[in-house]
Amino acid sequence: MSPRRNRPKGSGAAGPSAEDDRPGRYGGWQSTERWQGEEWSVRHVAGASAAGKTYRCPGCDQLIPSAVPHVVAWPEHAGVDDRRHWHKACWNARDRRTTSVRRSRSAPRF
Repeated sequence: MSPRRNRPKGSGAAGPSAEDDRPGRYGGWQSTERWQGEEWSVRHVAGASAAGKTYRCPGCDQLIPSAVPHVVAWPEHAGVDDRRHWHKACWNARDRRTTSVRRSRSAPRF
């Protein structure tokens, strides 16, 4: 016997759209923080809700693996297309991080 499916088979839906951006969707909590003279929306994403994708953190320029808790942040005046996924430690240290992180010579270039 095969295991039970959690999703309906062949629903035809392409997945959630950018407009479907409700705060509880990612299993975390959302707040507003002030950084670099502007308001930022900050959403803390639970690890179980982050399954399936990997992201590149702008703070350390490293990959955030699937199913790892992280932070999604974007300027309030911008749309959801400007969202960036950060490691929690990198977001907390964002004032000490530079925007031009230099990689070692042996680091992969993406």
